[in-house]
Amino acid sequence: MVRLESFLQSWKTVRTDAAQAVEDFPQEDLDFTPAEGLMSYRQNARHILEAGNALVGLLLDGEEDFGAPSVREKFKAYDSGLAAAAPGTELAAAMRASGDRLRDALSAQPAEFFAQMINGIGGQRMTRLEMLQFVKEHELTHRAQMFTYLRLKGIVPPTTRRKLAKK
Repeated sequence: MVRLESFLQSWKTVRTDAAQAVEDFPQEDLDFTPAEGLMSYRQNARHILEAGNALVGLLLDGEEDFGAPSVREKFKAYDSGLAAAAPGTELAAAMRASGDRLRDALSAQPAEFFAQMINGIGGQRMTRLEMLQFVKEHELTHRAQMFTYLRLKGIVPPTTRRKLAKK
């Protein structure tokens, strides 16, 4: 069984590294995309912020059916309000602040909250904790895209820098 504290610490690392990657990327190139049809660097970072706000916000507010057609409309209530072309420093700060706020709110929930069964995206039955794991994995996917873009610019991602510093 996954302990909540361990999960929250792991998610904090994922979000913090994504925010650091935004700060590391050349600020004048935040709208960079390596190929047509892919999300830009900024779009990936914004998606981490906004999807996390919406999915975790809905969980905290008691949503039980993420497969319902109306759930996408509910996302709007959790919008960060950050300007579309906000500088990377503001975007990174918003990512960190949002992550901290959501983790604090989750930490305050009783154990029963995380064990409750809900309908996840696609309608599959899962616990709230499993839904949170999905959110973290979703953020990891977009963080990986951001790290690839960093590499394309010749920048070493924060996780690799941390690993190299231990040697």
